[in-house]
Amino acid sequence: MTFLALDVGNTRLKWAMYDAPVPGAKLLAQGAVFLENIDKLAENEWSTMPPPTRILGCVVASDAIKRRVAEQMDLWEVAPRWVVSSPQEAGLTNGYDHPARLGADRWVAMIGAYHRLLARGIRKPCVVVMVGTAVTVEAIDTSGKFLGGIILPGHGIMLRALESGTAGLHVPTGDVTDFPTNTSDALTSGGTFAIAGAVQRMVENLTRHCGQAPACIMTGGAGWKMAPSMSVEFELVDNLIFDGLLEIASRRFAS
Repeated sequence: MTFLALDVGNTRLKWAMYDAPVPGAKLLAQGAVFLENIDKLAENEWSTMPPPTRILGCVVASDAIKRRVAEQMDLWEVAPRWVVSSPQEAGLTNGYDHPARLGADRWVAMIGAYHRLLARGIRKPCVVVMVGTAVTVEAIDTSGKFLGGIILPGHGIMLRALESGTAGLHVPTGDVTDFPTNTSDALTSGGTFAIAGAVQRMVENLTRHCGQAPACIMTGGAGWKMAPSMSVEFELVDNLIFDGLLEIASRRFAS
């Protein structure tokens, strides 16, 4: 039973084909395309792949993008299923005021992080960080309850906001330094430290709330950029959302 996992973000669609819808399944193929190129998936990347038996994805892009992705899967005649955040799933409890309004990518990533720790026999609080177009920082307590999280702009949005609202800041991206002495470095360092500071604050909040220092797991396309500047211990995971989708699929598609 082959399984196709889809992560449709604000900028790119990432996909991974596994030999089964279970955690630890063998990865058969994977890829990523920018959203403007999704209409070519059926004739390019997906044209030579064997039809998946099951498809599960999460999407934060518009309904129009979601329809375009679904159209590309017509060549297999396999209907995709999409994750919608719920009050509970895969052992995780959703503490959002309106659970269904929580972004599906945030929910799936948290499920992936929670079970990543459980698989190692670790039961402790967890901070889950996704660094992409936007940055999210989530808090999960020891019992597996999502307590809440914050959202802030990613590097690109921060720089564009400053360039559009402040005269004279149309400068190239600089380096991250402790004491920037030019505008390019000041902009890049400011955005990086804002994200690192938000993560540190959430770690402190969760430590105070639970009485125990949390694990911190970071993912997302720009996670590697943040790694050298983090002020807390963390684990960088490439495909946390795929881990979460495999965990959910193992329950939804159980024979």
